Amino acid sequence: MEFITRFFWFCSGANISLLKRAPTESNKYVGIGATVFFTGVLAALAAGYALFTVFQSIWPAIFFGLLWGLMIFNLDRFIVSSMRKSERAWTEWKLAIPRLVLAVLLALVISKPLELKMFEREIDRKIDEKRTEFIAESKLNLAKGFPEIQELESKIDTLKAEVVNFETYRDQLQVEYDAERFGEKTTGTSGIIGLGTNAKKKEQQLDAAQVTLDELRLRNQVRVDTLEAQIRAFVVLRQVEFEKQQPGIEGFDGLAARMEALDGLTKESASMATANIFIMLLFIAIETAPIFVKLISPRGPYDEYLELHEDKVKLFKGEKWTLAKGESEARISYFQETHFYASDLQKEKTNRKNKIQTEMEIADIEDKWRVKT
Repeated sequence: MEFITRFFWFCSGANISLLKRAPTESNKYVGIGATVFFTGVLAALAAGYALFTVFQSIWPAIFFGLLWGLMIFNLDRFIVSSMRKSERAWTEWKLAIPRLVLAVLLALVISKPLELKMFEREIDRKIDEKRTEFIAESKLNLAKGFPEIQELESKIDTLKAEVVNFETYRDQLQVEYDAERFGEKTTGTSGIIGLGTNAKKKEQQLDAAQVTLDELRLRNQVRVDTLEAQIRAFVVLRQVEFEKQQPGIEGFDGLAARMEALDGLTKESASMATANIFIMLLFIAIETAPIFVKLISPRGPYDEYLELHEDKVKLFKGEKWTLAKGESEARISYFQETHFYASDLQKEKTNRKNKIQTEMEIADIEDKWRVKT
């Protein structure tokens, strides 16, 4: 139990040696540390799921998820540990506002992947609908990209219509032939029963039409088979193009696609939008909880010890600075005094040397003058 307490103290960013001297503050910092720790855990899970969606591999997702969780944990720990309790509340809030903004941003980043996981079934259904739309759109575009198929199908329809039209003509001759045989009086028959002259003529017309129909069927069927073979070749090419696009459609399951699907679901369903907002607010509350705990909690013994410790450090720094400044000034004064003394002494020696040299030169000139005179 002591190990867990010390671990959560560490997570809260508190000074453990000072916190031991303030036992009444223990539970508060255990709670703060636990919140920071579990926020990091949630961040690791969220990042792991998001990265698994991207990489489709478990080990990179685990590695980078843990790395992200540690980074969020360290950042939260820094945010909480850098806050100080002061006597003035406005000063605390002024310093806490940037930290709160950062905490809200972190909460939004952490909550989004977990929202995607919570609404995974609904998002999968939405993605399947989008895939179906993409497939239909792809087939429509490919159909427009192969107008030869429509032209060939139109030719086939024309050939088949030609056969149907001639079959209608043959059937009409059959009706007239039957009417002539059975003595039915029409505009095209004589009304005499039996195989008379008119009946034989109509029989000959019917036989000729049947022969022509058979030839037309055979000829058009050959043409239809040829056109259908060409259509099958174009269909194969279209299928090849569709198969090239198929992986992209099947792979429409990335992070951006899921976020787009979630956005579409929240726009379509008010309950989904409400649930999404509440989940986001929950993570914002979790992320900002340690900061608000430190803001609303009264100034305790730990804060007094911490301020005293920091004041001692400042005082020690001032003493060291004063001592160092005095020693530095003493060294500068000594250096200036010894440096000026050495300069004056050197100057005096130089003057004496120059004076002696000048006197020697004057004496030498005087001797030369006397010798001449």
